[in-house]
Amino acid sequence: MKSGGTKSVPHNPNLTDTNREPIESIIGKFRSGEYMVAVYGLGHVGAPLTSVWLRAGVKVIGVDKSSRVIENTRNGITHIPEPLVNESFSQGIREGRFLVYDDPIKASVDSKLKMICVPVLVKKNKPDLSIIKEVVVSISKGLKKDDIVSIHPSLPPLTTERVLIPLLEKHSGLKSKSDFSVIYNPERIYEGRAIYDIEEGHPGIVSADDAHSLQIAEALFSMLYGKGIVKILGIKIAEAEKLFEGVYRDVNISLANELARLCDRLNIDFWKAKKAANSQSFCHIHDPGIGVGGACIPVYPQFIIDVGLRNKVNCKITKTARAINNEMPKYSLYKALKLIKGRYSRRSKITILGLAFRGGVSDTRLSPTFDLLKELARLKIKDVIVHDPLVTDSELITKFKNARLVSDLTEAISERDLIILATNHKEYSNIDPSILGKTPIYDGRGILHPEMFEKDLFGGIGRPSS
Repeated sequence: MKSGGTKSVPHNPNLTDTNREPIESIIGKFRSGEYMVAVYGLGHVGAPLTSVWLRAGVKVIGVDKSSRVIENTRNGITHIPEPLVNESFSQGIREGRFLVYDDPIKASVDSKLKMICVPVLVKKNKPDLSIIKEVVVSISKGLKKDDIVSIHPSLPPLTTERVLIPLLEKHSGLKSKSDFSVIYNPERIYEGRAIYDIEEGHPGIVSADDAHSLQIAEALFSMLYGKGIVKILGIKIAEAEKLFEGVYRDVNISLANELARLCDRLNIDFWKAKKAANSQSFCHIHDPGIGVGGACIPVYPQFIIDVGLRNKVNCKITKTARAINNEMPKYSLYKALKLIKGRYSRRSKITILGLAFRGGVSDTRLSPTFDLLKELARLKIKDVIVHDPLVTDSELITKFKNARLVSDLTEAISERDLIILATNHKEYSNIDPSILGKTPIYDGRGILHPEMFEKDLFGGIGRPSS
């Protein structure tokens, strides 16, 4: 982030006053606007958290590296399509409770609580901490005694302890615990209902490495989480907990995919078997699918695998699950291509329904559709249409010269050789078979009703073949 030329605030590293401000006084000053919250990163996590603070009546500074995001936010517009975020931004700006900075150091100087909401990326199957480290350094240059730093992205265990806190201390001249507090509050939101999830959906996880910071965390985030707070003394425990949530889902999705592929081979209806199995109270088989996308579930297992290897632990189940789920786009594509009468060729006209990684959102990060497009390009199939009711940015697929994004569903499915349903958008769940004519469709999400289609024109993961 740009520094804007702001000078570092001088600090006395030997200042360790134990006469701390009472927590009740701290909370009161946040409510009155004397203390402000700075949110670093106005994306999928930061925008909803900003909104929830504004809805709680707190004064917020929004910070982002993107000039486009800064400009839009100052106009009360978010680039994240989440319910109630635009309304919260606009109202906060009108009331003077929402300020937008492009200077991260000044935001740190002006705020009491600094919330880090930027992502940790994966490069070559390893966590990339470059963005969060950049933000931490900026915050540390404006850090003051008794300030609070709250970290929100999913992190490999021990990252806060071994990387982030040392950076804060090095560049601020202050000491964690005695001079400032560090909190870890992992996000637990589901895209498309983020504000609901914070305010009503789940209890918030708060953690710290000392009792005082943990008390501050509980008091602060009790203002947001209507379902209450789960306190953890030990940030590394909370870092692990967050990854466990995603790895649990990835492993169980891979189990469903493995069982569905077995059913494909045995010509068994997986979905009927799953429904019956899940009638037993201890059985919770997940849905299989054409692939696992998004910035969470495919990413967290990589953190676990990487930290395991660095600590000489071979996380075999996590690794195997990730491999199975990574195979699903290619596996599903070749199952789908078998539906083309005769044999597919370079002249085959293929339509993919869905570019978002899951239904109801416009987020395309790590979407399985990109894997389908990559394999179709390798097969040199020249005519590929992608349709999505929520994604309109055609530049997302410009590197695939054989593909084009269309907004009209009729155009997407008319006179095609094969249709592949890749995203479980509700708009696709009620496709009328009569408008498909003799075009076969492959359901990669299990949302269609097979009995509505001619047997030789329908296929799907875990569905009996004709």
